[in-house]
Amino acid sequence: MDSKVSSLLFIAILCLISSTSTAFNITKILGQYPEFVGFNDLLTQSGLAKEMSSRETITVLALDNSSIGGLNGRPLDIAKRILSAHVILDYYDQIKLSKLKKASTIVTTLYQASGAADDRQGFLNISRTAEGIKFGSAVKGAPLVASLVKPVYAQPYNISVLQVSEPIEAPGIENMAPPPPPAAVPKKAPAPTAKSPSKAPAPSKVEPSTPTESPTEGPVAADGPAADVPTASPLADAPMADETTAEAASSQMHAGGAVVVIGLLACMMGF
Repeated sequence: MDSKVSSLLFIAILCLISSTSTAFNITKILGQYPEFVGFNDLLTQSGLAKEMSSRETITVLALDNSSIGGLNGRPLDIAKRILSAHVILDYYDQIKLSKLKKASTIVTTLYQASGAADDRQGFLNISRTAEGIKFGSAVKGAPLVASLVKPVYAQPYNISVLQVSEPIEAPGIENMAPPPPPAAVPKKAPAPTAKSPSKAPAPSKVEPSTPTESPTEGPVAADGPAADVPTASPLADAPMADETTAEAASSQMHAGGAVVVIGLLACMMGF
């Protein structure tokens, strides 16, 4: 039982050691060396220190206080671009550099990972020369400007700090525009809910309509010349009717007057 507990405790200690060995804080590491105060301050101010500490494996090409002066007068965003090209995304210590098989090796830097690099600005050229190990930008035609001075710190195979003689500035890096912000992801429109098809109204029963009889046509006139029908104007007939009425009334008055006269004569004779 004791042997099992001891084994579990030993495994737990190994896991703890392995987890802490992969973590590093570049600010604390460089804080141990006063000659890198200016370099360390620029890493903190630009935010590169935080980005570097989140990586699992890096190699830092550090500049001492006498070499960093040219970057202190630059805008912070430009200094950040230049310094991010001094962070190699791989592990290189002095031993590994001395065993490079090729005369020149191209390595990727943190500036390339930022997405702002153009062409080969985000890559470095490490070359073995007669004067020792030299560094320069991988842009075509760029010179080897920095030399390896000495190793500063190593935590295999997570972080290595190497001192170089001067800054490595890729051609055109100062004129590069900052990377655009990430595009907003458009929200998806909610899917339309399926609706059950509406039933068409049942056709109503239509009773057959009773056929209506066509109107009876009048008698058709016989073939032949049409009879002349005098058209009398009602206004022309009206005076004739008035004259006839007046004559009839006048005759009635004459007849009535005669009757009255005869009646008077008869009464006088009888009297």
